[in-house]
Amino acid sequence: MPRKVLPEVPVAGPGERVWVLAVPFRAPAPGANWHAGLQAHVHVGAVLPAALRPYQPGPYTFERFLEDELNDEPRPVPAGRPMQPRAEQRTGAAVIAASAASGSRMFLLGDDPGVGKTGTAVLAVQQIAAQRQGSARPVRTVLVVADRPAAITVPHWTRSIAAFGDGGLRWCVTTWDRLGKVAKLRFDVVIADEAHMVRHTTTQRWKNWKAVSGAGRVKDAPFVLLATATPAHSPLELPYLAPHFAAVHDEPLRAWSDLPTRLAAHGFHVERGRYGWDWTEDPDERRADLARLRGWLADTDPPATLHRPAPWGPVSVTGTAVELTPAERARYEAEWSEFRTEMHLSRRKKETARGRAALVRFRQKAGLIRAAATVDWVTAQVEADRQVAVSVEFVETAADPIRDALLDGGIAVAGIYGRDRFDVEAERLRFQTGEAPVCVFTVTASISLHAGEQLPGGLVASTTPRVGLFHQPRFSGIAARQVTGRTHRDHQVSPWRIAFAADTVEEQVARVMVERLAVTGSTAGGDTAGLQQIAELLDADWLPAASLTGD
Repeated sequence: MPRKVLPEVPVAGPGERVWVLAVPFRAPAPGANWHAGLQAHVHVGAVLPAALRPYQPGPYTFERFLEDELNDEPRPVPAGRPMQPRAEQRTGAAVIAASAASGSRMFLLGDDPGVGKTGTAVLAVQQIAAQRQGSARPVRTVLVVADRPAAITVPHWTRSIAAFGDGGLRWCVTTWDRLGKVAKLRFDVVIADEAHMVRHTTTQRWKNWKAVSGAGRVKDAPFVLLATATPAHSPLELPYLAPHFAAVHDEPLRAWSDLPTRLAAHGFHVERGRYGWDWTEDPDERRADLARLRGWLADTDPPATLHRPAPWGPVSVTGTAVELTPAERARYEAEWSEFRTEMHLSRRKKETARGRAALVRFRQKAGLIRAAATVDWVTAQVEADRQVAVSVEFVETAADPIRDALLDGGIAVAGIYGRDRFDVEAERLRFQTGEAPVCVFTVTASISLHAGEQLPGGLVASTTPRVGLFHQPRFSGIAARQVTGRTHRDHQVSPWRIAFAADTVEEQVARVMVERLAVTGSTAGGDTAGLQQIAELLDADWLPAASLTGD
């Protein structure tokens, strides 16, 4: 019987099987019992009752992983449609495998959006598993931690694993929000997609990450592959690389448990600020610090990091000013005045929650005032034979009114937003096949909307040129860069625009965003400095950065 990775669990009798189910919250599941240790519903029996069959988990999901671990024989995985790796995915996988073979315990994959990090990661795991066959530490189980929402990111990864090949390994795909469910399990390899999601060490997410990644363990730690198209903009954002830094300097792992303190000891320009550790505002010192830190990754033999820019060039991002009508401008100025008053009161009373709420309300109302202009611009693009991706941050004041107005105008729209509002993959395919020339979405990662994509079932996405529009200027350059990578990817060039109300604070924010997108991913402090500028424009510099990014 294969080695189990689970705590105390239910056991099947002769002729029975343990069925682990993906039961939605509060859904009726007669015959199934909640198992607190597994954090899942379980049924033990020879067959699965008809009432429970809709809850059967898909291949490589968390529940399917548990089920396969609890039974002597795993359920067979349906064959996926094979995908042929691109040259850059094969070469990237070889670099990662070489790092693992050298004894390194982690690797940072920082390729640009669309270069193919998912395929590179799957191929790398296959090679690492092949290297370790017959060794004292073979690879049997693999954890993938993906970004939210699960309805998009989990299917994206499970399809990719099936397409590139699972290598006969046990794969478990979950999300950062569900990391607590796997915190007690042990894996041989861990893939952290969107690794920047664990840059804050005071959260429960970080505690769960330490457990699954072995960040505090000297022995029996998995090999960790960290993937993000937007790596550090400050050395302080890389606590998940502390085990690597400890190894580079031949220092005890516990010495790096407090990353800022240790960086300060190594001469980095960091200091304590209002909300904890900050790094220097001097741009030359920032660049020098980040270059030095990247050297700790890149200058090892073999290197422990890889970054390849998109060979089709950087995305073009420009501003699109919206001239408000007199009535719209009066509404906008009224909302701006009300916001300034509320923010002043919140600052004076140090009421953080009140300040955050005021900021969200203003952004919602400002975006709603411009919704008609966005609809007009999108309509013109469709009439010019283009498909349009519209990125929004709010549902009721942006996604819904824009989508409804386009539908009223006879334009089909795919919607990827709102919890359980749409079948995400069905909506994505409507856009990709050209059935719906417009897609309105809130997600920032793990969906492909680019022209000519290879689709399930042997189909190919329409080759109609894609254009993108940010209905609201994004505050985070990291998030904005991820969004542009939904269409500007895999050798498909897709320009993006940022809509803003002319002669308003939105125009100033948009300008900062365009400038920051030009440096995000390559210049030290690109995102951090931009957030500070925006906070000052909005009189919100007294709020934590999470108030701007939503993290």
